[in-house]
Amino acid sequence: MLKVGLEKFNDKVIIRNNKHCSVLFVIEHLSDVAINEMIFVQPFKLVKKNKGVGKNMSNTLKIYMLAFISFLAGTVEFVISGILDKVADSANVSVSTAGQLITIFSISFAFGSPIIMMAAAKMDRRKLLMLSLLTLALGSVLTATLSGFTFLIISRVILALGTGVFLTTAMTVAPKLAAPNRQAGAIATVLAGTSSALILGVPIGRVVASAYDWKVIFWGIGFLSLLGIFAIAKTIPATNADTPVPLRQQLAFLKRPNIAMAFGITFFVFAGYSVLNTFLTPFLSNMLGMSERGISITFFALGIVSLIGSKIGGFFTDRFGSKPTLISSVIAQIISLVLLSIILSSTSGSVVIEVILLMLWATSAWIFATTQNFNLTSLAPEASGIMLSLNTSFIHIGIAVGAAVGGIVVGSLSMLATSWIGAVSAVIAMLIAAISFRITRPAKKNVPSK
Repeated sequence: MLKVGLEKFNDKVIIRNNKHCSVLFVIEHLSDVAINEMIFVQPFKLVKKNKGVGKNMSNTLKIYMLAFISFLAGTVEFVISGILDKVADSANVSVSTAGQLITIFSISFAFGSPIIMMAAAKMDRRKLLMLSLLTLALGSVLTATLSGFTFLIISRVILALGTGVFLTTAMTVAPKLAAPNRQAGAIATVLAGTSSALILGVPIGRVVASAYDWKVIFWGIGFLSLLGIFAIAKTIPATNADTPVPLRQQLAFLKRPNIAMAFGITFFVFAGYSVLNTFLTPFLSNMLGMSERGISITFFALGIVSLIGSKIGGFFTDRFGSKPTLISSVIAQIISLVLLSIILSSTSGSVVIEVILLMLWATSAWIFATTQNFNLTSLAPEASGIMLSLNTSFIHIGIAVGAAVGGIVVGSLSMLATSWIGAVSAVIAMLIAAISFRITRPAKKNVPSK
C-alpha cells in the first residue's frame, strides 16, 4: 500500500511518497477553501524547480539567516544617528544639515519601497532578495568611496530602497519557510533582527567610527551584503509572489476616521521621537557632556530598553488592552521629555537621572510601537497586512518630518529645544488618541428604569 503525504506550497498541493520522499504529482491553482479542506504534513522539502537549493540547511536556519541580514539592513537605517557628528565633519556640513540624511532615507523608504514592490509584484522573491542586497552593496560602496554631501544624499536614497525592499520581501518569504503553526514566529524573528540593530548596530557603529573611520561601517555592510547574495542564492528556494493589493485599495482604509486618526497617532509619536533621536549624539555630547565611551554605552543601554519596551508592550496589551497601554506609553514619553528638558535647563542636573529619563523615553516609545501594531490590526482584522504596511509608511514619514523639524530647531534655536518639541509632538498624539478612542467607544444602551 502506498502512503502519501499532502503538502502546501502557495496555491499548490504537492503529493509525495512518504517512504522515498519523491514527488508523485502536483495540483496547482487551488483555492484557499480547497486547500483548507486537506490535511498537511511538514512543509515540502523537494520541488523539482528548487532541487539542490539549500538541501543541507534547515528552514529554521534559513529564517535566522534572513534575520541576520535584516540586522544589517536595520543597521544601515539606524547607525547614521549614532555617527551623525562624524558624518557632518567628514562632509563639511553642520549637524543640523547632516540630520537631513535621515529625512531623505525615511521619505525614500516610505514612498519608494512600495512603488518598487508593486513594480516587481510578479518577480520571484528569491531574485528580489538578491537584487535588494545588490542595491544595499552598491549604496554602501558609494557611501564609503564618494565624498561630498550630494553623493551622500544619493547613496542614502539607494540604501533606503534596498533596505525597504529587502525587509518587506524577507517578511513574506520567512513565513513560507516555517511550519503552518509557526509562521507568525518567523515574521517576528525577522523583525527581531531589524530591531537588534538598535541594540548592537548603533553602538558598534559608534565604536568603529571612533576607533577607525565611519566609512569602515559601510565597507563592512557592503561586503556582508555580497555574501548575503551568495547565501540566498544557495539556500532560499524560488518563491512565487503573493497577489499584490492595489494601492487604491490600501489607501481606501484611510477614509475610515478611526483608522486615519490611528495613523495620525503613529505619525506624531514617531515625529516627536525622531526630533530628538536624530540628534541624540550631539545632544549627549553637548547637553550631557558625555565622552565617546559614555555615548557608546548610552546607545547600547537605549537599545536594550527599546527591546525590553517592545516585549513589555505585548505583555501590557494582553493584560490591560491596547487603548490603556497606548495612552500610558504616550504619557510616559511626555513626562520623561518634559522632566529631561526642565533638568537640563537648570545647572544642577544629574547625568544619571538624565540617562534614566532617556531610557524611560525609549522604553515607552517602543511600548507604543508594539501596541500600535496590535491596535491597527484590531481596527481592520480583515486587512491586517495592509494595516501594518501603511503603519510602516507612516512611521517613516513621521521620522522624516521629525528629522527635518529637528534640523531647523537645532540650526535656529538650540539643541535643548529638540526635547521640548518632542514632548509637544507627543502631546498632539495623545490628544488625537483621546478623541479617537472617544469616537470609537461603544454607545451605552439606555435601559428603561423600572
